[in-house]
Amino acid sequence: MEFSAIIAKNLNLREQQVGNTLRLLSDGATIPFISRYRKEMTGELNEVVIQEIQLQYEKLTELEKRKEFILKSIEEQGSLTPELKKRIQECQTPTELEDLYLPYKPKRKTRAEIAKSRGLEPLAKIIMKQMERDPETKAIAFVKGEVGSVDEALQGAKDIIAEWINENEQTRERVRKCFQHEAMISSKLIKSKEKEAEKYQNYFDLTEPLRRCSSHRLLAMRRGEKEGFLRINIAPDEENVLDRIKPYYVKGQTLSSRLVEEAVEDAYKRLLKPSIETEFANSSKEKADDEAIKVFSENLRQLLLSAPLGEKRVLAIDPGFRTGCKVVCLDDQGNLLHNETIYPHPPQNEWSKAQSKIAKLVEAYKIEAIAIGNGTAGRETENFIQSIHFDHNIQVFVVSESGASIYSASAIAREEFPDYDVTVRGAVSIGRRLMDPLSELVKIDPKSIGVGQYQHDVDQTKLKKSLDQTVINSVNLVGVNLNTASKHLLTYISGLGPQLAQNIINYRAEKGPFKNREELKKVPRLGDKAYEQCAGFLRISNAENPLDNTAVHPESYPIVQQMAKDLHCTVFDLLKDKEQRKKIDLTHYITNKVGIPTLKDILEELEKPGRDRREKIKVFEFDPSLRTIEDVKIGIEYPAIVTNITNFGVFVDLGIKINGLIHVSQLSDTFVSNPADVVSLHQQIIARVLEVDLERKRIQLKLVK
Repeated sequence: MEFSAIIAKNLNLREQQVGNTLRLLSDGATIPFISRYRKEMTGELNEVVIQEIQLQYEKLTELEKRKEFILKSIEEQGSLTPELKKRIQECQTPTELEDLYLPYKPKRKTRAEIAKSRGLEPLAKIIMKQMERDPETKAIAFVKGEVGSVDEALQGAKDIIAEWINENEQTRERVRKCFQHEAMISSKLIKSKEKEAEKYQNYFDLTEPLRRCSSHRLLAMRRGEKEGFLRINIAPDEENVLDRIKPYYVKGQTLSSRLVEEAVEDAYKRLLKPSIETEFANSSKEKADDEAIKVFSENLRQLLLSAPLGEKRVLAIDPGFRTGCKVVCLDDQGNLLHNETIYPHPPQNEWSKAQSKIAKLVEAYKIEAIAIGNGTAGRETENFIQSIHFDHNIQVFVVSESGASIYSASAIAREEFPDYDVTVRGAVSIGRRLMDPLSELVKIDPKSIGVGQYQHDVDQTKLKKSLDQTVINSVNLVGVNLNTASKHLLTYISGLGPQLAQNIINYRAEKGPFKNREELKKVPRLGDKAYEQCAGFLRISNAENPLDNTAVHPESYPIVQQMAKDLHCTVFDLLKDKEQRKKIDLTHYITNKVGIPTLKDILEELEKPGRDRREKIKVFEFDPSLRTIEDVKIGIEYPAIVTNITNFGVFVDLGIKINGLIHVSQLSDTFVSNPADVVSLHQQIIARVLEVDLERKRIQLKLVK
């Protein structure tokens, strides 16, 4: 079966959709480009499905390579039959393939291999037939050389039989099914580790069906195991498994039958169970990884697409007590105009002096909004700012600092601000995050932003790949201003990458702002393919051609020009005149390459040219009565902001040092399988307090609205 047919079946898609998508990917098209500009070819598949098609194709390609290796290995042994070759070629899963290869896989010196080298395989075959009533007498003939006794001969024969049973494809599948339906995962505390392992106390003595073990519990157990605090075991009931496989091998009640039964038990305990347990440990971990990565990626997507303040002059504060609050003033493009430090909090307590300084800075730099980091002294600094009377309306926002310290010490920050220390860079990052979260957060390793669960415990290669693709999808969904975007933002645009992004920056510095998208073709090494992939995602405000500030791809400009011509108006008229756009009949512009999906996208873009798909930012205020966990009262409803979403619930900021938790069961009065279906990151909510644990510093909440 062709890869496209297999993938289509797995994802419940049409084979043509998958085939066209794979062809586009192999031709160098990016996922954002395909999902936005090739809807007719893919049947309007979104980026998530296209990414899954790509992932499955990579897995099938790896499987194909493994098949080639295995076929070559077996052929070199002289054991490759036409039937075996056909079965290997038709395998669709790695597990099935490895089961077929197991009898031919080169082994280290096993007990069975040693027994075979001592000439005991004929005895094993005699016993396996279970026709011999007196196997001990038969074994006497094999007591020679390195075989010193009848018992040694019989044991060697049983070792060989155990290996045959272990390598039997049907037996492995039967054991696998037992694990699949009946396996229990158990977690036990390792003796003498109780104090060190306190944070894992929920797992000191836990047993539950593996298939029902949630991803966050499994990852927590695996972390405890890795740190040497817990012992994890996965297995079904041993007697049940043996009862399932013995009937296929044990025939009758002879002494030979008893020896075979002992071999079956040995095969399961020594060979099959450890092997299949490892399989299920790996597959359950992989499943948990995938779920955690999915949560992390969705949280990151929501964070990147957070509402921007836009191009306004901002005063940003990185709060602190002893070291003071670092203050920076930024222009509407995020450029640093001024920086200094104020000391409104203990131990200096220069409250009045700091008030005066902030008021002067707001006036001098025509500040329109203030951004305050939410870390140490964040709430106190917010109260300080609220105490100042300004001559005009100033919006005040509390901004997440997660990852700001990582950015401020990074090579990117040093490149941007070589003459300033980390405190200034951190404050600038806070201000820019308010103006445009996407542009600023792309400079930080996604793992450092703090919006996932168990990010250090999952497959790091998979995690990086998923998060990188999330950043790419988010950047291209919003699009960027070609004349103001940083190199780091341009890097994520479809078809570019670091080198072309740098070439665009160099060209812009030398030639001045781009006047139109066509000028991109003059950028060194930016060829036709790169232009095709990137042009639709790059915007030019006040461009010569108004379509250059929209998501309409240059390849579709002739369509828009024809629409204008048919209505006897200009493209400018189409963009500003709703009545003219109503006259457009999309069916007149369908071709063998352009269908209704693309034409609808074009019309939508003409209605709202260059629109930002992100929501509008809202000012938020915490309950002023809350300062510490001691102030939190059971039964009271408080305003809060969602800071992290996990499979088991949602963490929210109440404006104190400790985040509260809304368990998944408290998100709704109906069943919730995925918290992300109910709330989104940075959403402003109202939560009711259910429980306050002062000793463990935990707050349990219920979502009200």
